[in-house]
Amino acid sequence: QVQLVESGGGVVQAGGSLRLSCAASRRTFSSYNMGWFRQAPGKEREFVALIIRSGGGTYYGVSVKGRFTISRDNAKNTVYLQMNSLKPEDTAVYYCAATTYFSGSYYQSEAYNYWGQGTQVTVSS
Repeated sequence: QVQLVESGGGVVQAGGSLRLSCAASRRTFSSYNMGWFRQAPGKEREFVALIIRSGGGTYYGVSVKGRFTISRDNAKNTVYLQMNSLKPEDTAVYYCAATTYFSGSYYQSEAYNYWGQGTQVTVSS
């Protein structure tokens, strides 16, 4: 079991930046693949970014590639999502997710075993 706690959400103007953090409870954090998803009202949960365990390879959703950066600090059991050039359509609840092995495609929420409670990001125009 691993517990995930997100922080860093808030309200920002279009074009601004935010950095989300997700702290994990397990000392074996480096063995987890860590993802970020988001869900806007009335929409399905959407893949945002993934960072692979240990080696740190990264993958991004099409809508955020080039603007968002995922990173991890295994010493602090924390994964980050740096969000730049934010747009109103980035408004959503952002969730941190973790899994040791994918039970599906990495961009599908069903592939992850553990989830945080979410943090709201609102981008005003």
